[in-house]
Amino acid sequence: MSKSAITKEGEVAIKERLAKLKFDERPRISEAIAEARAHGDLKENAEYHAAKELQGLVEAKIQEIETSLANAQVIDVKTIPETGRVIFGATIKLFDFENNKSVTYKLVGNLESDPEKGLISIDTPIAKGLLGKYVGDEVTISTPSGPIVYEVEKVSHI
Repeated sequence: MSKSAITKEGEVAIKERLAKLKFDERPRISEAIAEARAHGDLKENAEYHAAKELQGLVEAKIQEIETSLANAQVIDVKTIPETGRVIFGATIKLFDFENNKSVTYKLVGNLESDPEKGLISIDTPIAKGLLGKYVGDEVTISTPSGPIVYEVEKVSHI
């Protein structure tokens, strides 16, 4: 498996999510299983089967996160000098010509991607189109819903 990049902030958030799964969710589910088991006959015990299914999902998620963290390359963008060039981990302020407004994105790894918070995966068409561009560059991004034209207004390593 190849290394996948994540930001330093993303690593912290992912570790917090992992801790919550391990130390909050896992014990809560174990309690639910024990409680359901106390009700007797397990063959027709819907609560027991639901709790066991949830336990399997949580354990799979824990394993997935642990594997992803083990194979992650953490990049602290704050240690890289700012040159006005779009790189992984940078926060980019763009002017969207179609909507006549500015938008801000941070280019992050797949694990930490959250488009609603402005964290876009490095593998998205927007991120791929922006990588390597400089402040002042006009960029046309091909998306499934049609081309979007942006101007790179600011690139920061925050």
